[in-house]
Amino acid sequence: MTVREQNEIIETTILSRYACTSQNDEMTSREKYEEKCPYRTDFQRDRDRILHCNSFRRLKRKTQVFLSPVGDHYRTRLTHTLEVSQIARTISRCMRLNEDLTEAVALGHDLGHSPFGHCGEAVLNEICPHGFKHYMQSVRVVEYLEKNGKGLNLTKAVRDGIECHTNMTAATREGCVVRLADTIAYINHDIEDSIRAGVLNSAELPADCVRILGNTKTQRITTLVASVVEHGEYSIDFEPHIRKAHDDLRNFMFKKVYTNPAAKQEEYKAELLIRKLYSHFKDNTKQMPDFYRDIAEKYDSDRAVCDYISGMSDEYAVDLYTELFVPKFWK
Repeated sequence: MTVREQNEIIETTILSRYACTSQNDEMTSREKYEEKCPYRTDFQRDRDRILHCNSFRRLKRKTQVFLSPVGDHYRTRLTHTLEVSQIARTISRCMRLNEDLTEAVALGHDLGHSPFGHCGEAVLNEICPHGFKHYMQSVRVVEYLEKNGKGLNLTKAVRDGIECHTNMTAATREGCVVRLADTIAYINHDIEDSIRAGVLNSAELPADCVRILGNTKTQRITTLVASVVEHGEYSIDFEPHIRKAHDDLRNFMFKKVYTNPAAKQEEYKAELLIRKLYSHFKDNTKQMPDFYRDIAEKYDSDRAVCDYISGMSDEYAVDLYTELFVPKFWK
């Protein structure tokens, strides 16, 4: 018996009957058949593939809320992903769900996010005739774009969890956990970053939300995680009164921070940059790397340009724009 087979037996022994185990043939199926690993379960294998892929590393230079902030402590898309993973794993462990599956979905959920955060996503969705949603692009990344068109060949459960992490119900409870962990993470770390940036004062937080959830990031996350765990196995959600406080706090953040002119003062520049790059490469597909030129020939130029731009980091997009459109001084 291999190490993997021993661990699969352990899973069925200790995990909840609602967990998605590595012996679930439907959820561990891959688009392309592969021999099993003798040491790692299928979900552990998926986690490792995501962790080592190029798209994961690029998250370190992609915006979370504040565009290219000056300071070491502001969140990036990568640190957001790691915080989501930690919260999701804690919930899954407490509920005896499959922590490996949870971690794989969490690490992969934002792989397709555009540069400049949701600002970049909105622009690409507007100008690309195929539309653009970061969760669908994340699926495209793992199914096709990674490894020069080979994809990562992930299991069905992980791909489903990535696709459903924003506004759909995942096929597994682990996927549902990641969806909640995502909102727990971004609301609370965005509060902390907004206070650091001077956009928000902690005294401005809604009093009822603070009373119910807590006055600090740690207290709020603890309350929200505990609520999911205590709510029960049957439905992955917060308790009703916690859900209301969470939603009220989220609505407050949208009004106070996510649409705040002070926080979004540079976004119009990012929008112009993406529009200009998109228009340029749409008319000059041969200037893109060979991989994206092949996509343009196989599908169409819009698909290729959208894939190319959405994979860029903020810094790379700015550097490329500068190289293409900003005059160089004579030396």
